[in-house]
Amino acid sequence: MKKSMKILIGVVIVLIIGLVFAGNYFYNYAVVPAEKSFLGDGSSEKTEELLQAESWFTDKNNRTTWKLTSGDGLDLSAIYLPADNDEKKTAILAHGYMGKAEDMAEYADLYHSLGYNVLVPDARGHGSSEGDYIGFGWDERKDYVKWIQEVLKKTNSDESIVLHGVSMGAATVMMTSGEKLPENVKAIIEDCGYTSAKDELSYQLKEMFNLPSFPLIPVTSLVTKVRAGYFFGEADAVKQLKKNTTPMLFIHGDKDDFVPFYMLDEVYAATDAPKEKYVVAGAGHAQAMSKDPTKYKETVENFLAAHP
Repeated sequence: MKKSMKILIGVVIVLIIGLVFAGNYFYNYAVVPAEKSFLGDGSSEKTEELLQAESWFTDKNNRTTWKLTSGDGLDLSAIYLPADNDEKKTAILAHGYMGKAEDMAEYADLYHSLGYNVLVPDARGHGSSEGDYIGFGWDERKDYVKWIQEVLKKTNSDESIVLHGVSMGAATVMMTSGEKLPENVKAIIEDCGYTSAKDELSYQLKEMFNLPSFPLIPVTSLVTKVRAGYFFGEADAVKQLKKNTTPMLFIHGDKDDFVPFYMLDEVYAATDAPKEKYVVAGAGHAQAMSKDPTKYKETVENFLAAHP
């Protein structure tokens, strides 16, 4: 009996060690900022419009760098492009997973053409901002509240503000929507954001490795709590949207296989605020703008005009 108990304890210990190892491996794979081979560089997908926007964004000689210290002491960085004429309105953009401010050039160009000042932060752990983990929008939401405050401090106290995020940036602005925001924030636009970090990582685990979410996701979530301070279940856009009162435009491509299309209905249903849904036929992940740039810009412009 004692021998059997020792064997059982030994097996349990081995299993625990294996799960801890796997949890730390997946944490490093998904949560630690680093080059991700599964993302690719996206160079083959660049349209002529995007290349022109990138050139415009890079060559703007009046762009400046803004700095901010996060609530937990990180040095955060953003690129600021003033409007040609001050119309007292600013768009704050949010890039995607393992992206950077420059990736939002086409969106910056869109808002600049509509007369907006444009602020494009590097998310924590990305670009020129400090940070050794990815918050999947959860910690980033607090950073965006501070960027909103910074805009009001550096521009006008009555500045109108729009938030627009893509992919993880979309999850970020949805999670930000549940915070106590000033009335200056007039509209929020999310493009292909996920319901929660837990849902998205569970989906990717199945898609990439054909593995079930249990037990790896709960174990990695615990590792993330220890190493980064949050559980995957906390990074929940749906829960935050239930507290949202800001008008919101939801955008998603119906061929998205990275943040699955079905998540659109879940996030859309989560808020009772004024809202619209824009589905882009044939668009994959984060391809809504490039798939139909004219319609995309018209939809955004019309939504903003309806919620000045």
